[in-house]
Amino acid sequence: MLPDPSLAAQGLAAALLLMTLVWLGSLATDDASLVDRFWGAGFVLLAWWYWAQRGGGAGPWFQLVFVLLITLWGLRLSLHITWRNWGHGEDPRYAAMRQAGGPGWRWRSLVTVFGLQALLLWVIATPLLVALTSSQSPQMPLVVVGVACWLVGFAFEAGGDWQLARFRANPANRGQVLNTGFWRYTRHPNYFGDAMCWWGFYCFAAAVGGWWTIFGPVLMTVLLMKVSGVALLEKSLVQAKPAYREYIRRTNAFIPGPRRP
Repeated sequence: MLPDPSLAAQGLAAALLLMTLVWLGSLATDDASLVDRFWGAGFVLLAWWYWAQRGGGAGPWFQLVFVLLITLWGLRLSLHITWRNWGHGEDPRYAAMRQAGGPGWRWRSLVTVFGLQALLLWVIATPLLVALTSSQSPQMPLVVVGVACWLVGFAFEAGGDWQLARFRANPANRGQVLNTGFWRYTRHPNYFGDAMCWWGFYCFAAAVGGWWTIFGPVLMTVLLMKVSGVALLEKSLVQAKPAYREYIRRTNAFIPGPRRP
C-alpha cells in the first residue's frame, strides 16, 4: 500500500522542525553533535505522530506494539548517546567540520548537518509510516519475524553498549580492546543490533503490504556499515589501539560469527 501523501508531508515537516530546534540549541552551545542525541528520539516523534493518525483497520494491538518497540529503541539510543557524551564537549567529527567550514559553518550546518539528518530520518522512517497508518490486517508470520529481529537487535545494541561502558569504566583497560561478550563475535555489536532492529521494523511494514519500503532498512544498514558507523570509527581505532589490527583479523566486522584462529 501507498501512504497518504499528506501524512508523509506532515512527517517531513515534523522532522525538519525538530532538527531546526536542535540546530538552535547547537548555536547556543557551540556543539553540533547535539544532533546525534536526537536521532533516535526523532523516530519516536514520527512514530507517535503517525500512530495518532492511524486508520484503525490493522488493529490497535498491532500498531501499539510496533510504536512501543520503536519508542523503547529510540529513547534508549538517545539517552545512551546523551549519557556517553555528557561533559565531553563537541564530538571530534563535528569539531573538525566546524574548523574546516570557517566562520559561516554555524549557519551552513542548518542544511549540511541538521537538514540532512532530518531528511534521512524522514526517508528511513517510511516503514513506520506505512505500518502505523495502514488499514490492512497484518500477516502474523511477518509480525513474529519482526519481533524476533527486534529482540535480537535490541539485545546486541543495548548489551553491546552496556558491555563497552563497563569496559571503559575500568582504568586498567585504557588502550585495550574489548573482545568478550557480544564483542567476541562482531567488532560492532551495537551497529549490528541497530540494523537488526530496523529490519524488524521493516517486517511490520511488510506485514501490511509495505514491501516497497525496503529502502528504509537498506539505507540505515549502509549508513551504519559504510558511512557514519563501522568504516568511520575503525579508521581512528586502528591508529589509537595497536591491538585493534589483531582484533580485526580474528573478528567479523558486522555480522556475528565465531572468532577466526
